[in-house]
Amino acid sequence: MSLVSRDPILLTPGPLTTSLSTKTAMLRDWGSWDASFNAITAEVRKQLLDIANAHENHVCVPMQGSGTFSIEAAVNTLLPRDGHMLVLINGAYGKRMAKLVQMMGRKVSVFETPEDIPTTAADVERLLSGDRSITHVGLIHCETSTGILNPLAEIADIVARHRRSLIIDAMSSFGALAVDAAKVPFDALIAASGKCIEGPPGMGFVLVRKSVLEKAAGNSTSLSLDLYDQWSYMEKTTQWRFTPPTHIVAAFHQALMQFVAEGGQPARLARYQKNYEALMTGMDELGLKSFLDPKIQAPIIVTIHAPDSGNYEFKRFYNQVRDKGFVLYPGKLTQAETFRVGCIGAIGADEMRQAVHAIADALREMGITTKGTREKRLASELAVNTA
Repeated sequence: MSLVSRDPILLTPGPLTTSLSTKTAMLRDWGSWDASFNAITAEVRKQLLDIANAHENHVCVPMQGSGTFSIEAAVNTLLPRDGHMLVLINGAYGKRMAKLVQMMGRKVSVFETPEDIPTTAADVERLLSGDRSITHVGLIHCETSTGILNPLAEIADIVARHRRSLIIDAMSSFGALAVDAAKVPFDALIAASGKCIEGPPGMGFVLVRKSVLEKAAGNSTSLSLDLYDQWSYMEKTTQWRFTPPTHIVAAFHQALMQFVAEGGQPARLARYQKNYEALMTGMDELGLKSFLDPKIQAPIIVTIHAPDSGNYEFKRFYNQVRDKGFVLYPGKLTQAETFRVGCIGAIGADEMRQAVHAIADALREMGITTKGTREKRLASELAVNTA
């Protein structure tokens, strides 16, 4: 039966379930030149720098569009046209970053590990020592295609020691996993509104080292994605260069205030960790296994091996779970049949346990026997035989 009485809970890596107050913030119209809206933009920029303790050396530049728009803006602006970028890949979003660099006509090298193997600091040490032409390194902090966590702090230290520039895709980690700009050296960190801050999608942002950005004028080959121009125009006018996503900015501001009220990054991570633990307890009871070793799994999105059954078909499974009020995410792997479950959004462990029940019911309705149903059947047979 479809739960039409409420919106489905989005167990995805974004868009994700937002709070009622965040949704409500989108009900007001704003003038893009209005002083009150410009004040909201300024406050959002400040709050984002607060989260990363980045006020001393960095500035925050918001950008229209999805997170990928901001990644492209950062790379196209900060990587000189004669630069050479090394992209560290263990999933689809690392491949996307490398493709962006290639399409911009810049030199790019890649280092790719399997989707369940993190890049190590030793890897980066060897690569940078072996090629002094590399000027920039691109790293995905939490690779959304699996949920794998790459060792940001260790890699950042190596990049800094070699005096290269580090650009971090923190799309799925910012706000949940700690990144302190005073301890982790980086030239740019990129994230978006519709992730761990729990705002709606439609706006990205870059925390960028001011001294680096000041030297980046003229690098970009794009008008709308020129990060330097966006920043310099905002500094002069307090306004966005082109029509801003006003409703998204206002709702994101509301989400940021809730983030602070909850207790900031430590509290957000603690809630997501409880969500993850509730999910994995339930998956274990069903006999479903995660793709990654828990030691390298971020509590953001979890890749789960599909049931080993001829009755399993993701689209049907997705629809069955969706009808029970929960939206899952397809797997993004080529070597294994998987599905993904997000642990982020304005939800708690209770909703995650309800999702586990929905998954169990959907599998049962598809005729798929899980560990839990096998144990119940055996217990029932035992009770009959001993009666």
